[in-house]
Amino acid sequence: MPRSIRTVAPALLALMLAGPAQAAEPAWTYRPEAMRPFWEGEVMEGESVLFVKDGGQDTATASVLMPIRKILAVRNAAGDVTYEEGRDYAWAPGSREITLPAGSRIVASRPEDLRRPPGSQPYRLTHRDGGDEIMFGGKLEYHALQTIVTYEHDADAWDGPRPPFDPAALPRSVAKLEKGEPLSIVVLGDSISTGCNASGWADGAPFQPAYHDLLRLHLRERFGSDVRLANLSVGGMDTAWALTMIDKVVEAEPDIVIVAFGMNDSAGRPAAEYRDNIARVMSGVREGRPDAEFILVATMIGNPDWVALRQELFPAYRDALAGLRAPGVALADLTSIWSRFLALKRDRELTGNGVNHPNDFGHRVYAQTIAAALSPPR
Repeated sequence: MPRSIRTVAPALLALMLAGPAQAAEPAWTYRPEAMRPFWEGEVMEGESVLFVKDGGQDTATASVLMPIRKILAVRNAAGDVTYEEGRDYAWAPGSREITLPAGSRIVASRPEDLRRPPGSQPYRLTHRDGGDEIMFGGKLEYHALQTIVTYEHDADAWDGPRPPFDPAALPRSVAKLEKGEPLSIVVLGDSISTGCNASGWADGAPFQPAYHDLLRLHLRERFGSDVRLANLSVGGMDTAWALTMIDKVVEAEPDIVIVAFGMNDSAGRPAAEYRDNIARVMSGVREGRPDAEFILVATMIGNPDWVALRQELFPAYRDALAGLRAPGVALADLTSIWSRFLALKRDRELTGNGVNHPNDFGHRVYAQTIAAALSPPR
């Protein structure tokens, strides 16, 4: 193992090892609009923002991904408070910015609220500017600060990547779904894939499931198939650990394997080694399960302000996975989507824990992007 991983990774891996909360009685129900790809249509469903008063100003602002044509709803992240235009927020048609007037009931933070003194948290989350640490959110801390916006926009407003559907990429799995036949999925990944910081995982309203369960529900509802999903993911793990799980994957008899690593590897594993590990996982699974197909997930980008993450490795890993595409192997490119997100918004608006997990909106984007490899646009 390279020295950079041995010296940097322990804190990174420890951060991933927190187990999920006890499952609560779910209040969340499947709605097709929640799984409509955000890049399609003219409505953005439940985009997360976090209002901040920058530069000592009393006015808080936040930006959405696309120019607003009409705001349909603004709610707290739990979904149980709906805010009023004029009283709680203001916006201008064609703008991406939403502003909170004086007296707004919407939660607003200051930049210093999202930082902590060095050594005051369980994990070292040193900010890249060398000052205080990034605030860590173990469960619902960022969720409580975020606001959810549903709005109309022009049909061509999204100028970022649009995940394609290629029926030739995963022919066996796509055929099973189209025929309504049972489909067996195995997920092998890190803490993102265990479901960390989805509100359901954290036992908080609106109790939205993590991306893997969203995917299962979506495929079952759309195709009527009996979709079975075995999640073998473990927090803190990387592609080296994935090699030890090949027999477990085969035992689950998957039709399709979702392989989702990169966040923990990004402490320093070279892209060539990352690629080789993923290739060996696929080769090993196919020795015991010759017809298995794969969706390789290029991970979301971790907080650019956290020094433990080598940002240049995220696109390098994505490119390495792209080179493994072949019949029976598809790429779900969250890296490129997140790169565009971070050009338009701040990490604090997309994160579940402050550094390397998605929030509810991010888990939906994960599920939508992976589903795009299996289901054609409507």
